[in-house]
Amino acid sequence: MTVGAGVKQLGPRAFFAIPGFRRLLFSRFAAQWSDGVFRAGLAGAVLFNPERGADPLTIAGGFAVLLLPYSVIGPFAGALLDRWDRRRVLVFANLLRGLTVVAASAAVGFGVSGVALFVLALAVEGISRFVGSGMSAALPHVVPRQTLVSANAVAATLGSIVAVIGGGCAIGLRSLFGVNDAGSAWTTSFAVLGTIVAAFVASRFSRGSLGPDSVDEPDEAIVAVARGLADGGRAALAAPTVTAGFIALFAHRASFGISLLLTVLLLRFSFQDMGLLKAGLPGLGQLAAMAAAGILLAGFSTPRLVRRFGRHRVVLCSLLLAALSQAGLGLPMVLPTVLVAAFLITAAGQVLKLCVDSAVQRDVGDEARGRVFALYDTLFNITQVIAVAAAAAVVPLNGRSPTLLLVATFVYLLGGAGYLLAIRRNPRT
Repeated sequence: MTVGAGVKQLGPRAFFAIPGFRRLLFSRFAAQWSDGVFRAGLAGAVLFNPERGADPLTIAGGFAVLLLPYSVIGPFAGALLDRWDRRRVLVFANLLRGLTVVAASAAVGFGVSGVALFVLALAVEGISRFVGSGMSAALPHVVPRQTLVSANAVAATLGSIVAVIGGGCAIGLRSLFGVNDAGSAWTTSFAVLGTIVAAFVASRFSRGSLGPDSVDEPDEAIVAVARGLADGGRAALAAPTVTAGFIALFAHRASFGISLLLTVLLLRFSFQDMGLLKAGLPGLGQLAAMAAAGILLAGFSTPRLVRRFGRHRVVLCSLLLAALSQAGLGLPMVLPTVLVAAFLITAAGQVLKLCVDSAVQRDVGDEARGRVFALYDTLFNITQVIAVAAAAAVVPLNGRSPTLLLVATFVYLLGGAGYLLAIRRNPRT
């Protein structure tokens, strides 16, 4: 059952006194550490490996590997998470992900490339998204409903930082094992440790304790899957706060995808080391560290900002901050300002995500929440893949394209206008 009402807002430390939240958080930590190791290991193998080439379309393919599982697995995850015991899902999905990590790592070691490697990586990321959706749908069962914004901030912020730490571990392991295919394979294989720990921690929950409380699904699983996206869409449209938040995140995902592609190309082909600031894969690690700092800032500040200024103002100001950072700090296209831009844009994006997550968890019933999160994953990541692919078709190899950065800035402003229009359906929130 969902934790009940009548509980005051909790500070970050107080959440760790809740056994269910603490257990779910530790399972998330292990899973996201594994995500960070796998993604950084794969990036090193594909993008920064002297034995392999890289160009904008290859990099776009790498982004598709990371993002398309949100879209491919999403409809299945939503319907099934609202049908199956979520505790069992977290256990078995993590174990299955460990097997696919081993297979993908072996493929890297044997020099497999192209479609075959991408398919294996898609399998790893697809199962990872199933796990992530399950944790999001389970959160209201371990904390009081009126603390969801704060609980989301703590879980998403610390989880994202752990993922960055996992990426840093992969960079360190790569320096130990080597930058060739064999070294990349050993580095990537370490991700299996996180999947085992995540499955073990999730197994400590009692059966049924993570929901769903009730099942609003047909008897046939295939029919349930087919209904997933449509049901999620209806539930999202019925909640104006959720619809408006979707629009804001559409804009962020598209714009962020464009700027991230340009940044990777700049690090790979244009930037040179500047003292402590590094280019190449170490530079990507520094970029991830700045992003983690932005996520940490967003996690601590979002609940306070929402309580003081209201969700609408916070969302709109986040979009404006991202637009200004994109244009003011991104356009010079030098390593120091790009790192600062990464910090601010990631912080703004995390604030948006926390606001939308809490709106879904608060304004969508438990019987449909998993399907809405699945729709959320599906639509947003298709948007980012399309944006990255479109940018890859026109960007120069060195990543220097002021025109694309201005387009990304305009998309943020367009998202703010769309948010305002959508929220007028229900101005009282």
